[in-house]
Amino acid sequence: MDTPPGRPARWLGSPWTRGVAAALAGAVPALTFPAPSWWWLAYVALVPWLLLVRSAPTRRRAALDGWLGGTGFILAVHQWLLPSLHIFILVLALLLGAFWAPWGVLVRVLLGDAPPAGGAAREGPARTRSGEAAAAGRRATGGRCAAALVLVPSGWLMVELVRSWEYLGGPWGLLGASQWQVPPALRLASVGGVWLVSLLVVAVNTAVAELIARPAARLPAVAGLLVCALAAAMAWFWAPVPRITGTVRVAVVQPNRTGTPAARLDRSEALTRSLAGRGVRLIVWGESSLYTDPADHPALAARLAALSRRTGAELLINADSAHAERPGISKSAVLIGPDGPTGDRYAKMRLVPFGEYIPFRSVLGWATRVGKAAPSDRLRGTGQVVMPLAAAGGLRIGPLVCFETAFPDMSRHLARDGARVLVAQSSTSTFQDSWAPAQHASLAALRAAENWRPMVHATLTGISAVYGPRGEQIGERLGTDRSAAAVYDLPLAAGTSPYTRFGDWAVYGAMGALVLAGGYAGLRALSRRTARARR
Repeated sequence: MDTPPGRPARWLGSPWTRGVAAALAGAVPALTFPAPSWWWLAYVALVPWLLLVRSAPTRRRAALDGWLGGTGFILAVHQWLLPSLHIFILVLALLLGAFWAPWGVLVRVLLGDAPPAGGAAREGPARTRSGEAAAAGRRATGGRCAAALVLVPSGWLMVELVRSWEYLGGPWGLLGASQWQVPPALRLASVGGVWLVSLLVVAVNTAVAELIARPAARLPAVAGLLVCALAAAMAWFWAPVPRITGTVRVAVVQPNRTGTPAARLDRSEALTRSLAGRGVRLIVWGESSLYTDPADHPALAARLAALSRRTGAELLINADSAHAERPGISKSAVLIGPDGPTGDRYAKMRLVPFGEYIPFRSVLGWATRVGKAAPSDRLRGTGQVVMPLAAAGGLRIGPLVCFETAFPDMSRHLARDGARVLVAQSSTSTFQDSWAPAQHASLAALRAAENWRPMVHATLTGISAVYGPRGEQIGERLGTDRSAAAVYDLPLAAGTSPYTRFGDWAVYGAMGALVLAGGYAGLRALSRRTARARR
């Protein structure tokens, strides 16, 4: 039976007011991501939401507060999709926000006030029994506080994991990704991926919420904060770091908005020619830099091969086009050498829902009538590819296309397959005047740090950026106001990061904690039921 966890503020008495408050509280963490990049806010951004959910009068209301808060979070993090999807973005937010409903129940169970020990207070209890009950209540509160510090972050991580499924939109807006410019957090990412960073961030929020709402739980809450600080310190001082073994010179070509595809090709050619004589070994063009496949158009292949010979570098272009060997349109990274296409190519595997295909088009196809959803579905690639660069002594690169950089497993797979440089080709031109380009560019820092592999993030219209094997920024960023070619001396690293080696152990640990807690709760409930039956 639900017990009210405390008297909420009077203005939260209205269900409508409370619903608006939940949505606004859920939206607060969006400020921790680019463009605002208030990374420090992440450590308290969930506190208003946590306090609201714990004050829910029933578990059903807590689930609703979790759902509405999740809807607010999705809307705020993806607000730049509004011009494309219009009202459909609200439908998506409501669908994805529902994943936070169980988390809301978990928060209320663990952070809400427990029922008084022994039931309702009776008149005239013995002083000794009263003291024992108070002591038992404090122990129970401390135990639930300690459990909350583990289980609330674990529950949050399960929400992030489920919504990271590519058919549900992918892992855009993982809370740990807000720490992309914080060196200790990047070091943590190299140990346990972005998942470990998310766990610690939510644990800090949980401890702060407990300090505010439960003075009696001050000791375990402070201990939790110290454990989080100690984990970050240990990662910073004792976690292994990549060993730099040399550099390779690469370049990014960002033509920016140029009108027609022909004008874009002309501008990209001009920028590429300007790189001649600068010792560049790889030149990266952005996603959809071409709308014809050079493998099927000899004249285009000859133009690109001439650029490769002139610059002494291989070109990684991206063709958003049909290919003769396979009907339909795909987005393919194609490597061009001095003799034309080398035969190394990678077709994008994970497509953007509604942007490049519509899930269950027979049911959701109406999205094309209310926004700019994909009129036809792109083809999916069949497997990841590692490409050797002849111009760089056989250096192996691992290409990714667009929002595939949001998926930690794809970069990890390339690193395990021997890629020494990760290369992402992207185009955020549709969202150029929003927060999207900055959010997208920041993901490359995490992927680089997780795998000890430098990463090149090249776009058509900005933001293009390059990061070293610790996630540190290399050279200048090309903003959305630039049409330029930039050269970078990219540090190469040897060794395998703990995350590349051991994978998503933080996720499995969170799953295990929740399973054990669920089993323990089930056994206690069974024991109480058995005891009542014997009376």
